[in-house]
Amino acid sequence: MSGRGIMRSVRLFRAFTLEQSRPEVFYGALAADSVALLREWTALQDRIVLDVGAGPAEFARAFGDVGARYVPLDKDPAVPSVRRGGLVAEAERLPLADRSVDVVFSSNLLEHVAEPEEVADEMVRVVRPGGLVFLSYTNWLSPWGGHETSPWHWLGGERAAARYSRREGHPPKNRIDDTLFRVSVDQGLRWARSRQDVDVLAARPRYLPDGAEHLLRVPGLREIVTWNLLLILRRK
Repeated sequence: MSGRGIMRSVRLFRAFTLEQSRPEVFYGALAADSVALLREWTALQDRIVLDVGAGPAEFARAFGDVGARYVPLDKDPAVPSVRRGGLVAEAERLPLADRSVDVVFSSNLLEHVAEPEEVADEMVRVVRPGGLVFLSYTNWLSPWGGHETSPWHWLGGERAAARYSRREGHPPKNRIDDTLFRVSVDQGLRWARSRQDVDVLAARPRYLPDGAEHLLRVPGLREIVTWNLLLILRRK
């Protein structure tokens, strides 16, 4: 496996600061990093990769560059990658047969659904035996858990949204308990460990160096410092 050190984290966090002003830089860096992570565990050439909650076109390009058969899926038909021949559907009810894809990829979706375990179950359902599920999400108590209202969400989601509205003159895109939910690191870990039909290959903070995986062993602390939980699972 490749070592992921502090310089990788620095590069990702620098790219993150450009998410609003130059989103193609941030999403390009994140897409390339995601493909590299997956290729540590499986070949992607000619594999069917289902991107659940697809969005930026940078992911389509990154998977296409390594020869994957990329299938974007989102409930919003206006999403750029979906407009180019993707699937329009709810993540809770994926319109695919059981065990029909090689890889399910989902980046920063679970914090935007009311029933994250239900969505994760669907991802496992559609991946073939031996295939992978790449699941990553921003937990609520992360410094970026409130998204554009962060870090004021630590004082309460409604309060943070009200503050944002006063400052910006319009409500935030991500509305607590409507389009943004209080998902935790503990939820994801408990869900993954409860599944008897998957092996957990990796469970760690997505953007931090490899050595930070031990932080997940500390309840409470892991909810603050993880930033984004990454789970890589192999279907039995």
